[in-house]
Amino acid sequence: MHQILQDKSLFRPHCLINGQWRDAADKSVLDVVNPANGKLLGTVPNCGADEARLAVEAAHSAFALWKDKTPQERGAYLHAWEQAIRANLEDLARLLTLEEGKPLAEARAEILQGASYFPWYAEEARRVSGEVVPQFRQGVQALTRHAPLGVAVAITPWNFPMSMIPRKVAPALAAGCTAIVKPASATPYSALAMAELAMRVGIPAGVFNVITGSARAIGSVVTESPLVRKLSFTGSTPVGRTLAAQCAPTLKKVSLELGGNAPFIVFDDADLDLAARVGMGSKFRNAGQTCICANRFLVHSDVSDAFVRRLLQGIRELQVGDGLKPDTTMGPLINAEAVAHVDALVHDALEKGARRIAGCQPHSLGGNFYEPSLLTGITPEMRIFREEIFGPVAAVMSFEDEEEAVALANDTEYGLASYVCTRDMARIWRLWAGLQYGMVGVNDAALASAETPFGGVKGSGVGREGGREGLLEYMETHYALLGGLD
Repeated sequence: MHQILQDKSLFRPHCLINGQWRDAADKSVLDVVNPANGKLLGTVPNCGADEARLAVEAAHSAFALWKDKTPQERGAYLHAWEQAIRANLEDLARLLTLEEGKPLAEARAEILQGASYFPWYAEEARRVSGEVVPQFRQGVQALTRHAPLGVAVAITPWNFPMSMIPRKVAPALAAGCTAIVKPASATPYSALAMAELAMRVGIPAGVFNVITGSARAIGSVVTESPLVRKLSFTGSTPVGRTLAAQCAPTLKKVSLELGGNAPFIVFDDADLDLAARVGMGSKFRNAGQTCICANRFLVHSDVSDAFVRRLLQGIRELQVGDGLKPDTTMGPLINAEAVAHVDALVHDALEKGARRIAGCQPHSLGGNFYEPSLLTGITPEMRIFREEIFGPVAAVMSFEDEEEAVALANDTEYGLASYVCTRDMARIWRLWAGLQYGMVGVNDAALASAETPFGGVKGSGVGREGGREGLLEYMETHYALLGGLD
């Protein structure tokens, strides 16, 4: 690890609690491995309940001073943090690729996209205003204001370990909350590097904390603690449900960005070249390991063959390999369990009548690599129609008309992202209303941005990240009634 980084101090094998780098109290550690080759990258502290309580107490103590800083003062720290990230882009990208596996180009894009949340929320916090409510009774005047919630905990996933932290932490700190991050155990070094940069730009002790270790032990403490007033989680729907239930006794505010089963609908009037480019980017970015990637390609029967040919051409152009190599365009899956899950979905589809067009087996590189794959003839009876693939498999089925397409798209417990390729503006408006998803991408799939609200409906969670909505997730409305004014 040290040999690859120019700034070796960005590699931090300790947790950050109250401005101090710490080991676990019992000195236990977790191994972190490179998914591209299985080699050990290093270890991080295997923290538990005791360290989690220390982090909560530190964040709670820091909240008293942090919340009283002006939005301009808090924003200055966020602007500085963004600049520090940009100044260390190449090292951060290498670190991300080493522990997560994605190609360097994708790692750079993720880091820059994540960094964009800092300046946006630094400025948006200056525009959060209350309201002078129109008078509803003689002699009184009602006023409202927005106030920070308090300690916020962010539990972040392994698939976007750099961008998920700013997406949750930037609005939290801008609002006046303090934060604790529990990163995924597979990708902790990205979060710890972010913590190092936070220290460098002078963010006060206790305002930003990072603890690695036991998800169960840490999760129990932060969900049960009355000092924690906000929990933001990105991950699976079953875990999200469990966390929500654990937060219920203390009535915490929660944001849950959970599983997805995104339909990618291609109509017969679509620009097929554009649709294929957008579909390839959506499906195979990060080897298909994204919550909003195209999970089911629903293609009008009149253009299905032409669209599949274009997808196949794109798949053949992918270069699978170690993300650190300059010609790699698709890296490995995160671990062996992920490979087994993808392969099981593919075999179930083939056994139930799907047609193999490309791939559909582990890659000859071995380890955690899987071939970019293409299946046609998908039906609702197949697991691959129902379950999140989280791998590089394009599953295609055809439809005959708009009504059928919408019915197939909505036939899932999930409701995160959906995509539509068409040139018909009236159809676009109908589908935006008819698709049961928090987000709809029309002829484009790059949904995430600091300016826009990201989140789902149904089994895909509650709350929003990004946009003004993302800032208000970390605030509560206070109301005052002034009487005796007549």
